[in-house]
Amino acid sequence: MSDEPPSERDAEPRFHVDGAVVPASEATVSVRDRGFRYGDAAFETLRTYAGDVFEWAAHADRLRATCDLLSIDHGLSDSELRRRIDETLVANDLDDAYVRLSISRGVQPGKLTPQPDVTPTVVVEVDALPRGGLEGESVWDGPATLQTVKTQRVPDRAIPARAKTHNYLNGILARLELRIDGPDGPETTADEALLLDADGAVTEGATSNVFFVDDRALHTPSLDGPVLPGITRSVVLDLAREERIPVNEGRYTPDDLRSADEVFLTNTTWELRPVSKVDGIEVGGGPVTPLLSKLFDARVEGEYY
Repeated sequence: MSDEPPSERDAEPRFHVDGAVVPASEATVSVRDRGFRYGDAAFETLRTYAGDVFEWAAHADRLRATCDLLSIDHGLSDSELRRRIDETLVANDLDDAYVRLSISRGVQPGKLTPQPDVTPTVVVEVDALPRGGLEGESVWDGPATLQTVKTQRVPDRAIPARAKTHNYLNGILARLELRIDGPDGPETTADEALLLDADGAVTEGATSNVFFVDDRALHTPSLDGPVLPGITRSVVLDLAREERIPVNEGRYTPDDLRSADEVFLTNTTWELRPVSKVDGIEVGGGPVTPLLSKLFDARVEGEYY
């Protein structure tokens, strides 16, 4: 029971924890949970438009692939996971929202080797986002700046890039490189970190996929390298091909981005975010990024509003 007055208690965000919707003040996960201890957990970041999950099937497939890779047999169907998301949205009275769905291996003895039997910890959290589509507004307040960092993308043979797990130390270290001490406290030198692989090829941002445009085509790093197969990345590639924009997936250097006509980033919450500078070098604008952004918004508008 909570000691808070009903009015304050009702204003609390609600989380879905192991099958129950609970207020934030009561939402807890065991300190012995393997997701906390080892990062032994899978997650998906999703976005809802008008109460419906964008590209749910693709997100569910990627989550399943990550759990299979980690041998987390959580025993929950896609429909059950979707039901928990929907219940969390209703409990928070949200239609346009950020959603994070996490599944850990749960509480097990304190040994690195996981036990075969799994009682998973499943958590859904949501937060409000602006309306999407043609009449919506961006979650970002302007084009991004992108900076190449020394932190390398973890090789695929070390931690498979297709696995979206709680172990985000690689991205955290990359983002920390963007932080400097300013006269009024810590400042950031760029909005997103650009990670390279061990051979110096562009892979992705700390939380985004990378695209650039030259006079020949739309380009993005290939999934043959250590690149997360982003859901928004896939949608943008489909939109470009439908529009008969030439598309190349390959290996690129930071110089390819610095000299590009256009650069943009994609992820679930940003959708398509144009880039104004790469390593301090201004990137000129062009027609492809706004066209793809408009096509993306039109798709969202037509399917969800």
